[in-house]
Amino acid sequence: MIIKSLLDTDLYKFTMMQVVLHHFPAAQVEYRYRCRTPGVNLRPYLDEIRQEIHSLCQLRFNDAELAYLGSLRFIKSDFIDFLGLFHLPEKCIHVEQGDLDGEIAITVIGPWLHTILFEIPVLAIVNEVYFRNVCPEPAWEEGRKRLENKMNLVLEASDLSDFRVAEYGTRRRFSHAWHNEVVATMKSKMGEHFVGTSNVLFAMQHGVLPLGTMAHEYLQACQALGPRLRDSQVFALETWAKEYRGDLGIALSDVYGVSAFLRDFDMYFCKLFDGARHDSGDPFDWGERMIAHYEANRVDPRTKTLIFSDALTFPKAIELARRFSGRCKVSFGIGTNLTNDLGHSPLQIVMKMVRCNGQPVAKVSDAPEKTMCDDKAYLAYLRQVFELPPA
Repeated sequence: MIIKSLLDTDLYKFTMMQVVLHHFPAAQVEYRYRCRTPGVNLRPYLDEIRQEIHSLCQLRFNDAELAYLGSLRFIKSDFIDFLGLFHLPEKCIHVEQGDLDGEIAITVIGPWLHTILFEIPVLAIVNEVYFRNVCPEPAWEEGRKRLENKMNLVLEASDLSDFRVAEYGTRRRFSHAWHNEVVATMKSKMGEHFVGTSNVLFAMQHGVLPLGTMAHEYLQACQALGPRLRDSQVFALETWAKEYRGDLGIALSDVYGVSAFLRDFDMYFCKLFDGARHDSGDPFDWGERMIAHYEANRVDPRTKTLIFSDALTFPKAIELARRFSGRCKVSFGIGTNLTNDLGHSPLQIVMKMVRCNGQPVAKVSDAPEKTMCDDKAYLAYLRQVFELPPA
């Protein structure tokens, strides 16, 4: 088995799942998988992927895992009680051949509360099945050398004492074993520079901080769950604040692009939330705009945290740290460049929500290739409502 624990996923799946339990328990959703890497043939491994997903659906949370989740200050006891009964429903996930050569099609349809935990482990399964077949003898030493060189960029720089990095690479990792080694190595060698991991299982096993708040799917679902589309982003942030009362205060800024985010992120949200996370578009421009926005709303940006997490490498993170040093708090989430950098080209695969309660939902990113929606008319309407430029 590739996935041996339901904790082998990102923290924000649990933090969003708790909001779903308390605010949207009846929501019905649909997710679809997409591989953005051209020329990848996954069809020979279809049966392996199906078997791994079957094994995933047999897993349950054990007492130690529930106790760990329950020890997190923002997790409530009724949610733990629910998780004690939880398993992923195999009837809700469908794995088939895709329409194009080499493609596979993975679709998840069912209650949001019961299907939200599929995405991350399914993507990790697809990655590991693929790489164990095409790279039966991985270049472990090359991976270790690359990891050491990245860490040394920080450890050997005298001006990076405040540099903080977290590991965010579960979904696109080369393998579970390599992921585990990366977290263990960073913990042992990076000291205070390493602030934690998004992976809850490894956070528990290695005694580091689990990190994460919300993902795109949460704000996407609120397009269908809120009072009206134009207010969906405000509705999502207000519902989050109602659930967590000031905890988990990092807002995701790129579901409609930064301009639309800033129109909704008013003085109330500037003061209420601890900061924001960047996940598409030019990170330097985004950081400058966030700082200017805080200042315009009479909030000292030095009290706020900007988290950068879009396809980061260590050199780019260091450049960002130097640009914004002393102007705001910064932190970095690095994923694929940590957990899938052994000399092989990683897969660019995603699994996104495309419908909620029968209505199309969309992410309209500052990076056009990240936009994902299966309804062109809805996407055009969304662009109009949020005053976004045409595609």
